[in-house]
Amino acid sequence: MIVWQSGKMYDICNSNHGKTHKIIYTEGENMAQIFASPGRYIQGSGELENLYGYIKDMGSKFLVMGTSSRLKALDNQIQTAFQEHTEQLVIEIFRGECSKAEVERITQVAKEQGCDCIVGIGAGKTMDAAKGVAYFHKCPVAIVPTAASSDAPCSALSVFYTEDGVLDEVIVFDRSPEIVLVDTKVIADAGKRLLAAGMGDALATYFEARGCIENYRDNFVGGKFTKSSWELAKLCYKMLLENGVEAMLAAENGQVTKALEDVVEANTLLSGLGFESNGVTGAHSVYYGFTVLPEHEAFFHGEFVAFGTLCLLVLENRPSAEIDEVVRFCMSVGLPTTLADLKMDQITGEQMDQVAKKATAPVETIHNEPFTVTPQMVKDTILATDRIGRLYKNGGRVVY
Repeated sequence: MIVWQSGKMYDICNSNHGKTHKIIYTEGENMAQIFASPGRYIQGSGELENLYGYIKDMGSKFLVMGTSSRLKALDNQIQTAFQEHTEQLVIEIFRGECSKAEVERITQVAKEQGCDCIVGIGAGKTMDAAKGVAYFHKCPVAIVPTAASSDAPCSALSVFYTEDGVLDEVIVFDRSPEIVLVDTKVIADAGKRLLAAGMGDALATYFEARGCIENYRDNFVGGKFTKSSWELAKLCYKMLLENGVEAMLAAENGQVTKALEDVVEANTLLSGLGFESNGVTGAHSVYYGFTVLPEHEAFFHGEFVAFGTLCLLVLENRPSAEIDEVVRFCMSVGLPTTLADLKMDQITGEQMDQVAKKATAPVETIHNEPFTVTPQMVKDTILATDRIGRLYKNGGRVVY
């Protein structure tokens, strides 16, 4: 059982890799099975123009937030959605970093403008910031991802960074977004690299869920997995393997096909439900390890998570046939399999030590593994994974 305390801003957090000083656990382990999901998930081509119809009962004045470039690109769709209700629309520019200061600033804007519903339109950091604003403003939130590049839209958590882009903390809120609206035409127009990054993030869902389930770890909402959440994680991986390449070809030309729709669903809905209601392990810790290096900013979260998934399989000494399948999938959709792919092949030994230390910090999810994971183990695993990736690029395999 988790007892939530009200406290000042940013003191409330329930996360395996966030600060937990404002959570009180009763004696004994929570054995409840808890499944988290958004109130409603909507996906389809052109659905952004129907936004107002989906959210009209959520409030009377809507703060729509996104980056300047994103809101400008989607201005016609937003104006069409609110064409007869412009008096209920407040536009606020998100400055790009999901930091505590930025969330606090936009929360104040929402209060001053009398907004009672937040709409976040954009990519991962925009969505995370919108969820934070809605939580601290105590109002509902609708999430409109403009790329299927991560599994953030459906989750009840936000990843906060410092103003310099370094991971600060992960905050888990007490409710999921009320609406998640995915316009697949917008997603297709975002391009293939962002779609591939989402596949990299979704790729970890099954393997990290498996580790948490095998070791009976808590999920992100403080309970245990359900059979449903486990099946969704498996389906996520299956849909990626079956549709990944075809979806990439469609995104390359801005086309909405059934394969693209399936991958968007896997990246956004299945991965979001799968990670939050099952838990995560080492793949994401490897990503967070690399965030200590400024070079990481040239790549997307999901690109690092894809490489982290390979590291996880090596760390857990999984069968070579499984590693083979994942490497081949990553190569087929353009996801990183080597340090060189991430422009990290020239980092120093000291920098690698920093990465490994961050990945194994006490609050990291890599400790959901059933064995003790040390910085040296992570460093050795990263280097071993890099060698496997280079082997494949030279025509070799780990399965014969």
